[in-house]
Amino acid sequence: MKKIEATIQSNKVSIVSDAITGVVGGFSVIEGKGRGSGKRQNIGSGRGTNTMIAEYNKISIISTIVDDSIVEKVSKAIEDAAFTGEEGDGIITVSNIESAVNIGTKKNNSEAL
Repeated sequence: MKKIEATIQSNKVSIVSDAITGVVGGFSVIEGKGRGSGKRQNIGSGRGTNTMIAEYNKISIISTIVDDSIVEKVSKAIEDAAFTGEEGDGIITVSNIESAVNIGTKKNNSEAL
């Protein structure tokens, strides 16, 4: 089993969600702020007399656990859906999961998914 985490632009969550729904058993979305290589937003302050650059960008992290056999398929779906060609599109990480337990059904590992 593998855990896939994709840090993406917040405005891409619904597109990525549509791309992986039905492929994965489920996923979580965490909204937050981040600071990476992407261009930060300009913010107006006062009465329009001054602008400043935002300290952080709005980002979302989509997290799911899948069988090894569909890691490439899910990663590619996320990559294609989140791609804009601009710097700061995000990053996808994949890590090993040693065990999983579905609390409601008491099933273990791949059956828990």
